[in-house]
Amino acid sequence: MIARLEGVLRARDLQSVLLDVGGVGYEVEVPLSTLASLPETGARVVLFTHLVVREDAHVLFGFLRSRDRDLFRRLIRVNGIGARLALAMLSTMAADDLAAHITAGDVAVLTRVPGIGRRTAERVVLELGERLTELGFGTAGETGTPAAGPGVEREAAAALQALGYRAADAERMLAAVRGQAETTEALVRLALRATLRS
Repeated sequence: MIARLEGVLRARDLQSVLLDVGGVGYEVEVPLSTLASLPETGARVVLFTHLVVREDAHVLFGFLRSRDRDLFRRLIRVNGIGARLALAMLSTMAADDLAAHITAGDVAVLTRVPGIGRRTAERVVLELGERLTELGFGTAGETGTPAAGPGVEREAAAALQALGYRAADAERMLAAVRGQAETTEALVRLALRATLRS
């Protein structure tokens, strides 16, 4: 198991980063919360990772905090939640917020994550609700940032569509938070949070 990588951030896109560790490039899929918090390309980064071995590929998932990785690991143990769906959940809201909603039994909020139906949300609450307090999750807030340009909005719309939202829904979500963030990742997170609160 590859549990931690420390290296130079070489590239990033809307779902993954390329981390150079001792001359070896690791492609690591990350949630939007991690992507939004990463430094500029060329900086040193430490990611806490989880390796998923499939018949056709080995996929690394990375997180800036070990507790985010721990929540990811708990999520993928729930029947019906795979690695991609767990990553979508952690991209939709911060780990602390997600854990708070699970602990509170807030099924309605969980079903707003693309791919999560009522039964799956109820299963997540049933299987994880009481166990998350041992990980020490609380609530987290978000601060405002300068406005984004049109290119950033196009990238944010593409990211929302990659998470399973229709193009029209992505546009509506972004219109609600227009001018509140300057990066793609921050804009997507704000749009997702606004959708979850409505």
